[in-house]
Amino acid sequence: MSSEVYSYLFEKILKEGALDIYIQNIQMKKNRPAHKINLIVKEEDLDKFIEILLVETSTLGVRYNKFNRAKLKRRFVDLDTDFGIIKIKLGYYNNKLIKAKPEYDECKNIAFDLNIPIKQVYDAINTNINQKISENLLT
Repeated sequence: MSSEVYSYLFEKILKEGALDIYIQNIQMKKNRPAHKINLIVKEEDLDKFIEILLVETSTLGVRYNKFNRAKLKRRFVDLDTDFGIIKIKLGYYNNKLIKAKPEYDECKNIAFDLNIPIKQVYDAINTNINQKISENLLT
């Protein structure tokens, strides 16, 4: 399959509501190299994504499994930073805040708009987050 299809496919799959998509390099029977496309989707969307893979790619079949998932309870808050108001994702385990991180798309846009490295954006926002956590203002 042409490598150009993968870029299109990633965009289409995510737009259609997949939770994630990634590719693995594998060796198939007769030692042929191949790419395995992996999707994480909601069970109720399975048929839609099987159809997309069969119609849009060179595959002749789709294998699928059902997996269990454990995840943190999440909450989003707006945080006032040097870059303006930024959406922060908070992750809780046993009702205790254990993770806080800025939303990627907002950091990416800031980096492009200000023509600065995205690492600089993350570092500055994470400093704001850690300060608010230490002051018990972000829980």
